[in-house]
Amino acid sequence: MGFVLLTNGLALILAGLLMALDAAIFPDTADVFMTASIVTITLGATLSAATAARRDELRTVHTFMLTGTVWLTAATAGAAPLTLWGLSPTDAFFEAMSGITTTGSTVMIGLDATPHGILMWRAVLQWIGGIGFIVTGIALLPILKVGGMQLFRTESSERGEKELGSAARFAAATLWIYVVLTMACAITYIAGGMTPFEAIAHALTTLSTGGYSTSDGSIGHFGSGFLEWSATLFMLSGALPFAWYIRAVNRRIFRSEQVAAFVASLAAFIALLTAWRIATSNAAPLDALREVAFNVVSVVTTTGFATTDYTLWGPLAAVAFLVLTAVGGCTGSTAGGAKMMRWIVFYRAANSEVRRVHHPHGVFVPRYEGRPIAPDVLSGVVSFFTFYVLTFWVMAFALSFLGLDFSTSVSGALTALANVGPGVGPIIGPSGNFATLPDTAKWILAFGMYLGRLEMLTIFVLLTPAFWREAT
Repeated sequence: MGFVLLTNGLALILAGLLMALDAAIFPDTADVFMTASIVTITLGATLSAATAARRDELRTVHTFMLTGTVWLTAATAGAAPLTLWGLSPTDAFFEAMSGITTTGSTVMIGLDATPHGILMWRAVLQWIGGIGFIVTGIALLPILKVGGMQLFRTESSERGEKELGSAARFAAATLWIYVVLTMACAITYIAGGMTPFEAIAHALTTLSTGGYSTSDGSIGHFGSGFLEWSATLFMLSGALPFAWYIRAVNRRIFRSEQVAAFVASLAAFIALLTAWRIATSNAAPLDALREVAFNVVSVVTTTGFATTDYTLWGPLAAVAFLVLTAVGGCTGSTAGGAKMMRWIVFYRAANSEVRRVHHPHGVFVPRYEGRPIAPDVLSGVVSFFTFYVLTFWVMAFALSFLGLDFSTSVSGALTALANVGPGVGPIIGPSGNFATLPDTAKWILAFGMYLGRLEMLTIFVLLTPAFWREAT
């Protein structure tokens, strides 16, 4: 328990230092961030000092607690300067949780006139959340064996560690790739006409697949085809497994089942919706391709940038984007959603079962990357999807009970769990905002973002009495 509290204290100190840096760079909100920094660092230092001398044995229950509490601590700390700036505590926590989980749903209106210090803080929250989730996915979730994540450790982490020599070097290489891609994205955005501030802020939220923008118009505000194609490329980069980059750089190995399936599904949806867009509008083929590619990649990578309200493209597009919301990016990336690896495992298991029914005496073993899929991985994936569907419907019913319409309730629940950002409909769609929702709905959605980012089962375990009996 001491290590859990110490880590949370260190997380508070890091958040406080980032606030102080924001205060030093942006004088228009320096008083807000310096006040928040002093309070946050003081709390973090006190907690760290009180627990630093404890040398408790780190058990699995502590790993669950560490995973669950650090993200809550980060969101709460991230909300502090937003509250001091003027947002209500509910709105500030919603915005910070949306940021740190890289969801991108926002309650803020008038971003074009918002102080740069606040806008950059939102972007930094998403960037930290992005690398934080990669580390969580590599180091913690496979150990906890939730949702079949142990398969990811077999597929990516162990290979990467063997190639680089140690887990520490593997993590350092991941961070290096993340930073390099972010810098490349910022430089590209500057070349496309963004100011340095806009480029840095958008680069931070592009690679993290977060989607916060400095303008209410998102990427569409700039009206640049070059920027849209650039954002499409870097959103896709953030949604690919970072261990895959390491293998590609070190050993020129590009083969990956989930990357191939992810790219193939993207191509299929882009082709389908481009044809639909050309057939149902006056858009030129190349313009339709750019528009569709950007928005499809934005949704499936769970970034949430927007250039237009794609829900107005007709019923086929509306259904397609809801499906894309659930698909998500690749395991081991910054993207949210159910993840392509799980969909592959689910399909292989279902296919094996169908063949077994057709040939009762046959032996059909589902495989992933050429290896048999272990029973605990299969049960983990099935459990994940079961909890995913149940949680989705509970959230949707809860939002409906508050008086929200069907499209807002359903898409709001799904976009929160998948960490996408915009939903469907006039209220929370690509051209809408979450500001008008009742406070209770915002807390429900914030909790959904938290559940979705930590693969749900990690948090549900913390809510069971048996867990706390073992922890104590």
